[in-house]
Amino acid sequence: MPSVTRLGEPETLADLLERIGRVSPRRIRLRPAPGTATEKDLIAVLEAADKRLCELVDGVLVEKPMGAEESLLAGILVEILWRFVRPRKLGWIMPPDGAVRLFPQLVRIPDVSFIRRDRVPDGKFPKVPLLTVVPDLAIEVLSPGNTKSEMKRKLRDYFLAGIPLVWFINPPKRTAEVYTSPEKKKEVGVNEALDGGDVLPGFWLPLKELFDLAEE
Repeated sequence: MPSVTRLGEPETLADLLERIGRVSPRRIRLRPAPGTATEKDLIAVLEAADKRLCELVDGVLVEKPMGAEESLLAGILVEILWRFVRPRKLGWIMPPDGAVRLFPQLVRIPDVSFIRRDRVPDGKFPKVPLLTVVPDLAIEVLSPGNTKSEMKRKLRDYFLAGIPLVWFINPPKRTAEVYTSPEKKKEVGVNEALDGGDVLPGFWLPLKELFDLAEE
């Protein structure tokens, strides 16, 4: 597995925000201090009574923005993908709170993800707070709070970790972007369909069907 390039320590908060994708300061947790957070801190937040979805990026706990519409679309995607995956015994579909360790001290939470059964030891789903098996498909339902820089950084992290397929769903535009590398993108319009490619052969989902289900 490739390693994450380590840059020099940021000297200002602006430097830190630039590195993690120019996210809103409102999404940065101050305890523990930005730049000092660990996986143990992240697990404590994820397991707290007032559970907040956070990712761990460069020692910073970053809250994940997800509104009602994005949550609904993610839930529909989980259901549709699970109906395809389960009878074929292909693996598991993770919902929007499935934290995945991409690298030590870098933990992401895709809105939806798929993990192939044959990549998990003994074919049994691991009972751990942070998954260490990177997904084969990561899906992000874009929220107004996401920045372009943030998603560019996240896309880079996904492919560095070895995820072969990434979907970005854009609710306002009713479109999607399909990535097979950070530089190789396919635009999918509302009258077109998402397909599983080599990751989920035979899977096919018209985008209009997805968005119409969310509006019913």
